Parts: sequence; C-alpha cells; structure tokens
Amino acid sequence: MKELLQIAKDAIRAKLEGFEIDKEALIKKYPDLAKKQAVFVTLTLDNNLRGCIGSLIAHRSLIDDLIHNAQSAAFGDPRFSPLTKEEFERVKIELSLLSEPTKVEYDDVSDLKQKIQIGVDGVILKLGSYQATFLPQVWEQLNSFDLFFAHLCQKAGLNYECLNEHPDIYTYHVEKIK
Repeated sequence: MKELLQIAKDAIRAKLEGFEIDKEALIKKYPDLAKKQAVFVTLTLDNNLRGCIGSLIAHRSLIDDLIHNAQSAAFGDPRFSPLTKEEFERVKIELSLLSEPTKVEYDDVSDLKQKIQIGVDGVILKLGSYQATFLPQVWEQLNSFDLFFAHLCQKAGLNYECLNEHPDIYTYHVEKIK
C-alpha cells in the first residue's frame, strides 16, 4: 500500500514540474489500480490541514481517482492557495480508501445515535441539495455525536440542528494509508 502514497506524491510532483504519470506502467505493475475505488487525499503541513479532496463513490479506477484527488487536494482545494514547491517538500500525505456508503435507516435523532459508531464511521449527510461528509478521522477532533453532527450540518450549509429535519445519512469505513 505504500506504493499508493508514492503515486499520490508523484502526482503532485508531476503537476508542479509539468510531466505526466505513466498510468499504464503502474497498472501493469499493480493491477489493482485498474479497479474502481473511491479515495480521499488529505494533506497536512506542520500538523495543520493543507488540503483534502476525495470521492465518496467509486466511479473511476483507483489510479485515476488517486491522481486526480492528490492533485486537487494540492492545487484545487478552495480553502487553500495552491501548494508551493517549498511546501511540497514538507507536506504529509494520508490516503483514505472508502468502502461503499450504506444508508442508515433511523426514526429520530435518538435512534440515529444508537446506529452511528463514534470513531469508526465516516458519515455523509444529505438534505435536499445540501450535502457534506466527514471522514472517520474527524471524530478525533469532534469526539461526541452532538459536536460531530453540528459541524457536519454546518459544513453542508445547514443549521447546526439539521438532524431534526431528518436528512439522509450514509456511513462508510476507510482504510487509512499514511
């Protein structure tokens, strides 16, 4: 799995230096790269978030998703300016390979609390045209159900008590690669 980290790093370097990744050679060496897989790429610099972009649903090959999301995390995350060459030398990369999301059927907020695994589940919240997700790693900073969901509602552009409006909730798990 360390090869995935190297591919993500090479993808960022390729964009910085203006060359292309030889995807065919990589697929030949690692055939699993051709399988559909959703991946999030998280960049940190000095233990601070520096970019995070990913796919929630597997809709393209792992190699394509990895390269696209690594480059987007480095240069296209609207919360940050594009990564510089100097920052590239110090940035840390973490990958999260996502399982397929599963819809959570629940009656009310109390029922939902019983069905969410704190510290384990990644969560997608959808209400009308609003949507947001938090990877399972976010539980490390927002370590209670109420805090996690208040921030997730706000991230989606909704009121912090949006669970009272019974949004669609999906959970997924990740395989982290550091």
